Amino acid sequence: METTAIPTGTIVVGMDGSPSAERALEWAVDQAGLESRQLTLAHGVDPSGSVWVDPAGIDHRAVLEALQDDARVMLRHAREQIARRAPGLDVHEVIHLSDARVTLLELSEKAALVVVGSRGRGPIKSLLLGSVSLAVSREARCPVVVVRPGDPAAVRNGVLVGADGTERSVATVEFAYRQAALHRLPLTIMHCFWDARPGTEEEPVATDVRLELAESLAGLAEKFPEVQARTELVRGMADERLVRASQGMDLVVVGAHHGGTLTTLLYGSIANAVLEHATCPVAIVPEPEG
Repeated sequence: METTAIPTGTIVVGMDGSPSAERALEWAVDQAGLESRQLTLAHGVDPSGSVWVDPAGIDHRAVLEALQDDARVMLRHAREQIARRAPGLDVHEVIHLSDARVTLLELSEKAALVVVGSRGRGPIKSLLLGSVSLAVSREARCPVVVVRPGDPAAVRNGVLVGADGTERSVATVEFAYRQAALHRLPLTIMHCFWDARPGTEEEPVATDVRLELAESLAGLAEKFPEVQARTELVRGMADERLVRASQGMDLVVVGAHHGGTLTTLLYGSIANAVLEHATCPVAIVPEPEG
């Protein structure tokens, strides 16, 4: 059914009928089952310029109605897929007369998670959906998973999370722990740092960094004792190292800071780079300013 409201704590998946959205739907259905949450199928129909008759005689109101009809058909098809994949899953539908980005950002206010694909259909829609996933991951009020295409035959080694060793990143690492526990996967906590001193001083530097990281994440291992977690310290740029490591992962988790500070811009650029180049699904977790 079409609704104007969604249950609190639902998993929202953005639908546009593309292969990318189909992959996102499959991921979201499985996630909803693991978390015992309801699922909401969301589609935005942008009404801009669609309610008038132009000189060529095109009735844009009729065009808008046709777009809504197409959306209903698309969501009905999605429901049929869900019924085959996860019978019994509670599913809601939202068709909003607004841009897809606006629709998903509004729904993120009550959602536990928003799931989107990374690309749409064709060169134009590919760019458009790319802008949707980017905008939603930047501004959503809940975690966002962007389901990136990857090689299904590749060997995967669990969940990877980027941690900066501050209290601000605890929510991101905790999200990664929870996903590792739900999916019964190992967890790698990667901390990237830059140090120009010679190799003879490498071990003391790494030891200090490891202690700082362990202090900032104290308690999470006890909270998720079933997760096999390891810490990996690497020198270099965080975005490059995370993207490279994503080739062997099931999920990459990074934090994003909303706002206009230099720290926000820095970590936002890391999240954007991982989102654009990773070869597995990417989770973007909003982090508090600090």
